[in-house]
Amino acid sequence: VQLQASGGGTVQPGGSLRLSCAASGTIFRINGMGWYRQAPGKQRELVAGITSSGVANYEAPVKGRFTISRDNAKQMVYLEMNSLKPEDTGVYYCSARIKTGPSAGNYDYWGHGTLVTVSS
Repeated sequence: VQLQASGGGTVQPGGSLRLSCAASGTIFRINGMGWYRQAPGKQRELVAGITSSGVANYEAPVKGRFTISRDNAKQMVYLEMNSLKPEDTGVYYCSARIKTGPSAGNYDYWGHGTLVTVSS
């Protein structure tokens, strides 16, 4: 199983970016999916998560500015980021809880991350 994140880049404060993450490989079912970020010198933190049925939750710093969504048919998760602030700068990682077979357990998989820089 692989998760491939894309869409990072450099944007000015107040700008927008859309991150995408594609899951591939031997996948029976994808349960929860989420986006995390790690700012320079800080620990990785949850940004937003979404259940298999589409229920989303957000951490306080991004609520009202970020939107997480998923396309189950394409095995993808997205993060629409608006009104970006310098403190949103960091490496963004996607994660997914995946079953690789009907009898397999649920395991968490991670993408390699995509860098988001918010700077004027």
